[in-house]
Amino acid sequence: MNKTIFNYKKNNSKRVYISTDSGIKVGMKEVSLQNDSKVLLYDTSGIYAKENYTHDIKKGLPKIRTEWIEKNLEKYGEFKTQLWFAKNGIITPEMEYVAVRENQGLTNESKKITPEKVRSEIAKGRAVLPSNPKHPECEPMIIGRDFLVKINANIGNSALGSSIEEEIEKALWAIKWGADTVMDLSTGENIHETREAILRNTPVPIGTVPIYQALEKVNGIIEDLNWDVYKQTLLEQCEQGVDYFTIHAGILKEHIPYALKRTTGIVSRGGSIMAKWMDYNNTENFLYTHFVEICHILKQYDVAVSLGDGLRPGSLADANDEAQFGELKTLGELGRIARANDVQVIIEGPGHVQMDKIKENMDLQLKYCDEAPFYTLGPLVSDIGAGYDHITSAIGGAMIAWYGTAMLCYVTTKEHLALPNKDDVREGVVTFKLAAHAADVAKGHPGAIERDNEMSKARYEFRWMDQFNLSLDPDRARKFHMEMIINSDKDYCGMCGPHFCAMKITRSIKNK
Repeated sequence: MNKTIFNYKKNNSKRVYISTDSGIKVGMKEVSLQNDSKVLLYDTSGIYAKENYTHDIKKGLPKIRTEWIEKNLEKYGEFKTQLWFAKNGIITPEMEYVAVRENQGLTNESKKITPEKVRSEIAKGRAVLPSNPKHPECEPMIIGRDFLVKINANIGNSALGSSIEEEIEKALWAIKWGADTVMDLSTGENIHETREAILRNTPVPIGTVPIYQALEKVNGIIEDLNWDVYKQTLLEQCEQGVDYFTIHAGILKEHIPYALKRTTGIVSRGGSIMAKWMDYNNTENFLYTHFVEICHILKQYDVAVSLGDGLRPGSLADANDEAQFGELKTLGELGRIARANDVQVIIEGPGHVQMDKIKENMDLQLKYCDEAPFYTLGPLVSDIGAGYDHITSAIGGAMIAWYGTAMLCYVTTKEHLALPNKDDVREGVVTFKLAAHAADVAKGHPGAIERDNEMSKARYEFRWMDQFNLSLDPDRARKFHMEMIINSDKDYCGMCGPHFCAMKITRSIKNK
């Protein structure tokens, strides 16, 4: 695969740029409606959304942040983190950029998110702006509970399949449908080359779990892992441009006996690897004992640390147990160390948790981790959804995001079963965008409900094209409608027909 085209023309939308007072151009998605109004939307797909844009994967994306990065390097002599800038009262171009993106064209000045709001939340450790200067292709975005709920899409090859080309295609496909970040969880061949290709061709932050590649370097023999191998892996990935790392530094020797009592034990790959390493060597987690040194490395590249939940529950029976919350306290401790070293921090969370126990997870995370952004896998609210776990997890995701989680990790239909393909990625991303948006509306995020209001007006006025284009998946909405009604100018749908549409009947009363 050498070239790819994402054509948004048929969805009546286009890529537009909003300029700030300082001249920074922020890419947005503009949807033109049939009533001649326009709606501005947050757009993750970057330059790919430009009409008839043809992209050469070998060439890569434009490096939109190069000028900002070079100016800061010239002024300070070294890379500074967004947290350092925020602590020192400095509003960066990246902070200006994300403020505009978050507002989505909101015109009410009193409700707008300002660059100062962005700076303040980062300084407090309540938000992160992943921005490795070695990934200048990345459009700035922010993760924090006072901002739009973000979603991450996991991709990556395995020992059983997938090529570099397929993984790039999955990454681009995920951002087309709205993924705010992408994690490359490759565990098969060509890990380094796959990640390099993804970084050069994606306009969203890229995350990884470095322990996977470190383990490959010792031929998959966990007992042979060591700090030196891991350190070199960190440095390699920092140099490539990875924006955030999941690091399982919070799982300690003292936690393992509690985890072994569980129904499903340790379900995190990184957590299980470190648990076995500690058991074999009878010593403490080297990621924990070397954590300050890890921070010194991440600080040089402004790579955010996503403190991994190696003891997240893998079943409802194990939710909210001593192993999970014991590790959460340790993550809070590590988060304070990272922020003291000017490293941005994300805290990862569960996992499988029944609905009545979800709020406790959010409350304790805020308490133990000083309100750092929470990043959760779901949580899945049932264990019996095989083939439908994108739904069981989106239910929990919407709930915990409403309570304050900043980013949701998507789950696909193939969770627990197999490696997802393109269709699974699309389904997972759209499902979780719905969960995230529902939480944004419930939280009262500025402008979030405006898209819903426009959709409601379009429905009442039978503006079918607008209904398609305002949805998260215009192609599917159009396809379903056209299955029974060929034309899009009818004042009814295939469900009610021409004589039983409640809105049509209501309009006839109102018109009379």
